[in-house]
Amino acid sequence: MIIKNKAIIADDWMVLRLGEHDVAESVTVAPGKVIVPLQVWLKQRDTLQQRAEIGVWLASDERPETLRDDIRKFTVIAVDFPRFSDGRGYSIAFNLRKRLGYAGELRAIGDVLRDQLFYMQRVGFDAFAPRSDRSIEDALKGLSDFSEVYQISYEPKLPLFSRVQRKGNTAQA
Repeated sequence: MIIKNKAIIADDWMVLRLGEHDVAESVTVAPGKVIVPLQVWLKQRDTLQQRAEIGVWLASDERPETLRDDIRKFTVIAVDFPRFSDGRGYSIAFNLRKRLGYAGELRAIGDVLRDQLFYMQRVGFDAFAPRSDRSIEDALKGLSDFSEVYQISYEPKLPLFSRVQRKGNTAQA
């Protein structure tokens, strides 16, 4: 199960994680909907781009610009959070949306906890795979922890002072 567009749904994608002895060039990618590591995509691109439904995931130390020429091929791009305290994935997501124009599903995977979801959606994530040892129903509530934000981000695109109507200020929506 994952959270997508603020609802809990069945996850029909498999995330491929390389084992200790797996090599990106030769690892077998199962048939069906698979989200592969960036290194597997780069090494097996010619074969994988023939597939109708393939996704890619980026580690927190990888650059989203690497996908610049291929970004429109993916219906899903995931960003891995190896630890709760590793915030590099927020920048990756923001850059995928704002700088590279990615419009498909952007999924947070790895050490994803309720406390992060509200902020993750602000930088462009629309799907979340919370840790399996936590309640997904509780995680879903994290998307609405705050009723308002002051500063702009990917969402919302306008600061609070531009969204609130006051005397002498015509609010923009």
